[in-house]
Amino acid sequence: MDDRGGSFVAVRRISQGIERGNACHTTSAEVVAGSAAWLGRGLSCVCVQRRESDARPSFDLTPSQEECLLRLQNRIDVAYDSLIPEHQEALKALWKVAFPEEQLRGLISEQWKEMGWQGKDPSTDFRGGGFISLENLLYFARNFPKSFQDLLRKQEGDRAIWEYPFAVAGVNITFMLIQMLDLEALKPRNLVGATFLKFLAENESAFDLLYCITFKLMDNQWLAMRASYMDFNAVMKATRRQLEEELLQEDVTRLEDLPSYNLLSR
Repeated sequence: MDDRGGSFVAVRRISQGIERGNACHTTSAEVVAGSAAWLGRGLSCVCVQRRESDARPSFDLTPSQEECLLRLQNRIDVAYDSLIPEHQEALKALWKVAFPEEQLRGLISEQWKEMGWQGKDPSTDFRGGGFISLENLLYFARNFPKSFQDLLRKQEGDRAIWEYPFAVAGVNITFMLIQMLDLEALKPRNLVGATFLKFLAENESAFDLLYCITFKLMDNQWLAMRASYMDFNAVMKATRRQLEEELLQEDVTRLEDLPSYNLLSR
């Protein structure tokens, strides 16, 4: 990482996990602020920089693929707005599925740091991913609750002393996928993006599902690389590389065929 802007929150591991019955989760981790470019449209993370290999001719789409891409782009274009009731309810729902034992005291609260947001107001962290990054987290929590809780509470593997912040990492994953799949273009300009749109035409939740796969794959890479928070960009770069390779395998006809899909648990 460099220090060209932004901030992050590193989580220092003190215990292996957060006990479900504990009403105060902050006793299991310390939240420490630092300076680095973690998040947002101006971030410097290597995982989202455009590479020369991405500069390929556009691919023609079927009418169905065009329609699905447009709907997904409409989702991507929605910024998180803390004044919109739907967005407020989605954020409350995320807290409820993440910490069902603990009552949320407000949409602005120190409690949010327990989930890995940078401060007491999560809305400030959505700039890089928009409302869809919140939808991604909710989809993950509802469809793969065991994996979601394992990652949130850092319950698997030999963890680093300084861990990545769960929620902020989730927003970064949303942003990385949008860039990797070239989803803001009228047509995909790389083979990975064109391949993904075939899956999207068959499953409108394909982006959300790929998000879950990517989050679990990222954590798997984190553990394999014995990474600490300063290694986050390297981990994301390795995650993107493996994901691209898996998406282009000839025997992959749906996202459930990806080898990394088997890392997920419901």
